[in-house]
Amino acid sequence: MSNPLPAAMEQWLAHLHTHQRYAAHTLAAYRRDLSQLVRLCPGLAPADITNQHIRTAIARLHAQQVSPRSLARTLSAWRSFYHWWVPMAGLALNPAKDVKTPKAPKSLPKALSVEQTQALLDYPAKELHTSPVQLRDQAMFELFYSSGLRLTELIQLDLHYIKENGYESAGWLNLQDNELTVRGKGNKSRTVPLGKKAHEALLRWLEARPSLLKPATPEHDKMALFLGEQGARISPRVVQLQLKKYALQSDIPGQIHPHVLRHSFASHMLQSAQDLRAVQELLGHANISTTQIYTRLDFQHLAKAYDQAHPRAKRKN
Repeated sequence: MSNPLPAAMEQWLAHLHTHQRYAAHTLAAYRRDLSQLVRLCPGLAPADITNQHIRTAIARLHAQQVSPRSLARTLSAWRSFYHWWVPMAGLALNPAKDVKTPKAPKSLPKALSVEQTQALLDYPAKELHTSPVQLRDQAMFELFYSSGLRLTELIQLDLHYIKENGYESAGWLNLQDNELTVRGKGNKSRTVPLGKKAHEALLRWLEARPSLLKPATPEHDKMALFLGEQGARISPRVVQLQLKKYALQSDIPGQIHPHVLRHSFASHMLQSAQDLRAVQELLGHANISTTQIYTRLDFQHLAKAYDQAHPRAKRKN
């Protein structure tokens, strides 16, 4: 059970929810990270926590075998909270500033090959899947790969933009112009193109979509682009399970999750276009260094092709 949070931390989480519209799982992760700080600094109010307290807390978590990546995420949450709260509280310094964590080994994002991606996306059509759920799934997966979406960005899509009764669309479809508007991390909106295959899959799904609407469907969920079988906006878990099922049926090894299609989109775009700035904009990355990791995937692709094709590169067995 997590520790109760001080009022200031609860206010920050409420601010992220109300004003920044952070996803529920992101807010839950921040809450766990802040609870760690409360647990590691017993009896101390946020204003009493110093830079040394933060360093000691990170050292204790490291001693408990918490991974460098998790430590970095936890410290980032603490730093972000204080960045927001320090000016309001009239404090001199952010106590989490300049604290460093052990370096995490750099790992490449997992991406499918072009052939694997084609097999995954072509499977429903090949099997003549025409039920509303199957048409929905094909449209979702085509959209992930076509536009490089995050899972939360896909879930929040509406049929079109709406602002009424206290509700405002966070993302919406513009089928006429072949584009989507999505709201990503940091509450930043971007417009991304819609490919031909995704457009066709969406048309088929939109014809079948009314059959999943229910009398009990919540009013704002009636605007959701993708619906679950109970008529409400589809949940992240359903998307994950359906993609896993399709991957198994397509004989794709390993654990396939929605972000793999986003990684595949970025990797394949770079292989074809070699335009890092364009991929950065399409993915909605604030910093190009985040996008640059995909150049390493592209280099792996080129290196493999080199090893296979160059007469002086082939290894002896």
